[in-house]
Amino acid sequence: MKSTEKRQLIISWLTISLAFTWVLGGFSFSTITYTLPVTLLAVGTGFIFHELAHKYVAMHFGAHAEYRMWANGLIFALAMALLFKVVFAAPGAVYIYGPHITRKQHGMISFSGILMNIITGFFFMTLFFMNFFPKEMFMVMYINFFLAFFNLLPIPPLDGAKVFAWNKTVWATAFIPLIAAIFFIF
Repeated sequence: MKSTEKRQLIISWLTISLAFTWVLGGFSFSTITYTLPVTLLAVGTGFIFHELAHKYVAMHFGAHAEYRMWANGLIFALAMALLFKVVFAAPGAVYIYGPHITRKQHGMISFSGILMNIITGFFFMTLFFMNFFPKEMFMVMYINFFLAFFNLLPIPPLDGAKVFAWNKTVWATAFIPLIAAIFFIF
């Protein structure tokens, strides 16, 4: 991974973490000392694992893949959090360059990030139900499930639109249990 890509991933991670921290409690001393570390873990697992899944699955199919942040998307995420207490982030994306990527492979690349959020969410849900730092694990689980749900929406340019176009059964197999888990938990 190039240093530019690492730097842009870190900037995106920190910016989204700050947006979630603000929405979850503002920037008081207690929020900074408690909520920020938890949101760093949640966004780190939710966002970074998601993007790296796209990158490495694309590379598996022989494509060049590189994360690029969108400065305007990060500014918009902070503005939405500060003004409306809502996290709506478009931090960037993994750009994939490969002349022979099929529709199925593109769908699988898109699905890999979502699947990573679902797996990570269920991992932290297990820790939550084991009563291991339950408040913190709930927050990490919540953010991962939120990212999976949002990205599964079949609206372009979201990953869900690509998965839905490739294979509606795969899309439904992920979406329906995710909705069930979210309703069960919340």
